[in-house]
Amino acid sequence: MHMVALGLVGLVALLHVYFMVLEMFLWTTPFGQKTFGRSAKDQEQTASLAKNQGLYNGFLAAGLVWSFIAEPGMAHALRLFFLGCVLIAGVYGAATASRKILFVQAVPALLALIVVVVSHGSG
Repeated sequence: MHMVALGLVGLVALLHVYFMVLEMFLWTTPFGQKTFGRSAKDQEQTASLAKNQGLYNGFLAAGLVWSFIAEPGMAHALRLFFLGCVLIAGVYGAATASRKILFVQAVPALLALIVVVVSHGSG
């Protein structure tokens, strides 16, 4: 179960690296426009906001990666904290920006959080 937890935490971290790259570097590209269903003009006008948002997603990924190299007691606390942050951000994003965020951000974080808690209690 512990390996499943680590795999899910890694998946959430990778998703946030992807979100960071998409928002910071690909936002105004045709791929970014297609991903978000917005015009080139809309993407250009919001590029600085997206870069800022991407930076925060990078911090979330960094925290989750940190949990892989931290000592075990701290690693668990880091996982709980950063997965909780991702979950809250996903729920807020779904409520304010796009319902899709619930499924691509909040649900993976919730699943990872549940497995991290269960695997810690059984180990």
